[in-house]
Amino acid sequence: MRLRTLLGLTLGAGLGWLLLAPTRVRPVAWEGPGLAPSRTGGPYADNGRLDTAEHFAPVPGQTSPESVAVDAQGRLYSGFGSGAIVRFAPDGSRPEVVANTGGRPLGLRFHPDGSLLVADALRGLLRVRLDGGEPEVLATGAEGVPFRFTDDLDVDRAGRFVYFTDASSKYPWPHELLDLLEHGGHGRVLRHDLETGDTAVLARGLNFPNGVTLGPEEAYLVVTETGGPRVHRLWLVGERAGTLEVFTDHLPGYPDNVRWDGVDTFWVALPSRRSPLLDATARQPWLRRMIARISERVKLPLPEESMLVALNLEGRPVAFAQGSGPGSYGYITQVLPHGEHLILSSLHGETLARVPVAQVQS
Repeated sequence: MRLRTLLGLTLGAGLGWLLLAPTRVRPVAWEGPGLAPSRTGGPYADNGRLDTAEHFAPVPGQTSPESVAVDAQGRLYSGFGSGAIVRFAPDGSRPEVVANTGGRPLGLRFHPDGSLLVADALRGLLRVRLDGGEPEVLATGAEGVPFRFTDDLDVDRAGRFVYFTDASSKYPWPHELLDLLEHGGHGRVLRHDLETGDTAVLARGLNFPNGVTLGPEEAYLVVTETGGPRVHRLWLVGERAGTLEVFTDHLPGYPDNVRWDGVDTFWVALPSRRSPLLDATARQPWLRRMIARISERVKLPLPEESMLVALNLEGRPVAFAQGSGPGSYGYITQVLPHGEHLILSSLHGETLARVPVAQVQS
């Protein structure tokens, strides 16, 4: 009898904590993305094309390469969890630390002048000159609102405008799950003018806008919205300038970075398969508040998998690759087309990896 009473009191206290404990997360009810695409048929069927990936040389003392950029000599660069910027030879060998942002580097792009532009989650928009010196802070906020989660970026061919995302103005790195649970529209897409130093907001009210890339003729941006989960097109020129439209929205996972191949394909990383729990509780904010109380104290992982998708210029999937075997490279956060390969980065990986483009498109 005493044991049953003790168990009852314990369960009651646990339920009371889940219902009443303080939390900064204020979930918003929304319609949700609908049913996830089939894993057995259609464009997103499991295919094992990523079950074998060639891993680059390990980097002593470094983990979690989130993004990757390539310089004029074909060398590859990635930002690691320690703040280090690591350079690899074109074949993935000979890694060496060439800089450190002092924060958490996420998106990387090379400026036409050879400097490296960095979206640093903790420090804002940076420029790193690889010949030495401290990183230059270009912007830390816009319209009086500080950046809390500077995420990804692209730069125009003229080298004047940097387009980038602040994934959340409320939840800093590494609390992306709290932003996804709240669905409060704290994300923005921005443009920084390197000549004047001005930063303008191009789009707001997004739920964790993540990857960004310029499209053909620099007429528009393609922006991934992890909390959608969907991909947008933001027009920059013409009659539709300033218009944000859905590019694609029936994805099997949460989109991260996106890169254009310069011809006709956008490569989107999908680090995590969609969570049935998040999908099912879209209209029940009180349930997501309970989940948030736990996730503020314990890291709750999303369903990790190895996935990527290629979209054509109309936003339709033209290639999909998935893997879950022991040789796959999980939690892919960026896919960079480079010659005959796709270079992969991962927040949960120890180094970069690559797979042949032909293997993905077969």
